Amino acid sequence: QVQLVESGGGLVQAGGSLRLSCAASGIIFSINVMNWYRQAPGKQRELAATITRGGSTNYADSVKGRFTISRDNAKNTVYLQMNSLKPEDTAVYYCNADISSWGVTTFKDYWGPGTQVTVSS
Repeated sequence: QVQLVESGGGLVQAGGSLRLSCAASGIIFSINVMNWYRQAPGKQRELAATITRGGSTNYADSVKGRFTISRDNAKNTVYLQMNSLKPEDTAVYYCNADISSWGVTTFKDYWGPGTQVTVSS
């Protein structure tokens, strides 16, 4: 069984920065793609950033140039550095990853419980 837990959310003023972390724990053999999603109240969950195991990244246009996704494969952890934050970045941020366990060939999709990010104007 695998678990993802986000941390690092909080309240920050517009223009400030936050760094989110997501650690995967459990019986893990390999982690493929890792993603950060976000969901504001009353809105659909959207993909903010994604990173492959080899380090290739993609970002939503709304965060490009301000957010940076990275990962530490040895620690089974993905990070989201958020700079120049705007009030519209306010949302619950969710970690998502495709993970295979020891003795299992296929990857499964896992989600963390989310962490709240609030940006004040």
